Amino acid sequence: MSAHRQRVARHISEIEVSAIKQMAILSARLPDAASLTWGLPSFRTPAPIRRAVGRALEEDPDIGKYALPDGLPELRRLAAEDYRSVTGRAVDPDRNVLITAGNMQGVNAVLHAILDAGDRVVVTDPCFASHLQQIRLCGGEPVFWPLDEEAGWALDPETLPERIDARTKAVLLVTPSNPTGAIFTEAQVRRTAELARARGLLLIVDDPYRHFTYENRAASFNPGAIDGMEDDLAYLFTFSKAYAMSGWRLGYAILPEALKREVLKVHDATLICAPRISQAAGVAALSGDRAHLSQFQERLAKRRALICARLDRLPHVFSYVRPEGAYYVFPRILVPHETSHAFALSLLEETHVAVTPGEAFGPTGEEHVRMAYCVEEAVINAAFDRMERHFGAGP
Repeated sequence: MSAHRQRVARHISEIEVSAIKQMAILSARLPDAASLTWGLPSFRTPAPIRRAVGRALEEDPDIGKYALPDGLPELRRLAAEDYRSVTGRAVDPDRNVLITAGNMQGVNAVLHAILDAGDRVVVTDPCFASHLQQIRLCGGEPVFWPLDEEAGWALDPETLPERIDARTKAVLLVTPSNPTGAIFTEAQVRRTAELARARGLLLIVDDPYRHFTYENRAASFNPGAIDGMEDDLAYLFTFSKAYAMSGWRLGYAILPEALKREVLKVHDATLICAPRISQAAGVAALSGDRAHLSQFQERLAKRRALICARLDRLPHVFSYVRPEGAYYVFPRILVPHETSHAFALSLLEETHVAVTPGEAFGPTGEEHVRMAYCVEEAVINAAFDRMERHFGAGP
């Protein structure tokens, strides 16, 4: 064994950088790549937020300093109000709110706080690829809960109990879903919460896409609205998508008071606090004009229509379920291939089109690829023009 291998912890050496980022890195080496791999919105951070941060840089003498570990009091107050506007539930900004460096860091801190080696977390299959990394980094084991592709990637709560045992600590949901774009129904979410609570599990909700539900807004349901969930729910919202602030690294978590105390230990030991300048941007985002939200959703709806229309022209290459929310589509590969990973690499090499292999999102993801339509329309069209030339036009 090399000295390098001896120095690296086994649980680190056994995982990889997420396939999403791997494909993004590979495509970045090609100057003409048409990349549909990364869920990175093409939108610019809204002007009112940028202007507010500019003023803070000039006028706030503390803008370059640490904030309190759980965040600026004003931002925690605004986050509590934002959560109440969505769920109807009041939470205490001091006892229940933690300002995070985005949901990646927030979920990671929650998992570190609750998992011992060998503990298990139930994840939908397919699920967000990075959640699998995070669970394993904590020494935990993901337990896959397959979604029903034929039913529109539906969730079946009645199959959840068979995936729970004495080592299970939590159930982790993303709705609207990454990578499928499915929105789990209120009945599905309520039943999942009921089953999790009955077995003493924490329900973790990673919620980046709640503002992107298109014509399906009425179908979207937040489990924070369920009576009595206060002690059994960890809810995380990020500014990355809805406010085009992915590079600002900012989010908030709503946690039971006792759990916040434990998560704060991880948060403090990891990064002390979310960047203060990003928190100033968050204050502006939650206290200012949010007209951009409808504009973002309108443009994403057009891009969803475009990518679906382009997929319809390749019925011999892909079949797909029309996404209900978020900004991903998860088509099944119909042409001969060895694995989704091999297909994605070949597609990149031969056409300079980047997609994410479905195997990264769990066993049910194999035979699929994820395509992100948060990119400019020109990128979508370039990608599909190349695929049409490569595979030939449909019948």
